Amino acid sequence: MKSLSHDRLAAALVSEADRFGTTIAGAGPDVRVPTCPEWTLRELTCHVGLAYHKSAVIIASRPTGYVPFEAVTVDDPPAFEALGGWLRDGAERLVAAVTEVGPETPTSTWTPDRRAGFWTRRLTHETVVHRADAAFATGTPYDVDADLAADGISEGLDLVAVFSRLQHPALDRTPLRGAGETLLFHATEPGLGWLARRTPSGVEVREETAEADVVVEGRAADLLLALTGRIAADDPRLAVSGDAGLFHHWLEHTRF
Repeated sequence: MKSLSHDRLAAALVSEADRFGTTIAGAGPDVRVPTCPEWTLRELTCHVGLAYHKSAVIIASRPTGYVPFEAVTVDDPPAFEALGGWLRDGAERLVAAVTEVGPETPTSTWTPDRRAGFWTRRLTHETVVHRADAAFATGTPYDVDADLAADGISEGLDLVAVFSRLQHPALDRTPLRGAGETLLFHATEPGLGWLARRTPSGVEVREETAEADVVVEGRAADLLLALTGRIAADDPRLAVSGDAGLFHHWLEHTRF
């Protein structure tokens, strides 16, 4: 599905990194993150920032093959009080690396999309969702621009479709193969729909509204949180009609 422009995503990445830093400011580094219970707030923040810094190194090296994050060396994250600035620096470093080589230039990624711009889009939405985790951990308000949330839904559904066809040790979505069952995710703001069809070979997704076996409606910001497991299927911000079991099955097999 069509993405937001690279310029929009690059600006959003830096802005979201800033907002993440504001969210954690003054909090305790050892606060547990309820939506990622295995992590403390410091671990959550370092996870996001290291992805910025390591992907920037990979892109700048202009690799010809796959480079796992584990093989990339960067400086250790600073003290918790300085993590906000480190996040912004990492976001700017990534944007600069992609700008230098060009977003369409081939690079190392973990998906069939081998373009450098993949990292801008992926890490923008990684930041949007993990900023929600940080907000839940610190008890601070959370929202996200409707167009950015909608693009996050599109990007996430694209990944589901890809990995429903491929065996991947960490992102196996093959249990979502089916016999034609349909799910409609309808964003009331900004007014978009995504129709997912479960076929024997994998999931097919089209950006449209149509009749479906189950319809899940809500603002794009809230749909994004639901589809990434940050709010429950029965959250009052969502309206679910039809076969709710299909929606629960979808959520169960799209966790990450």
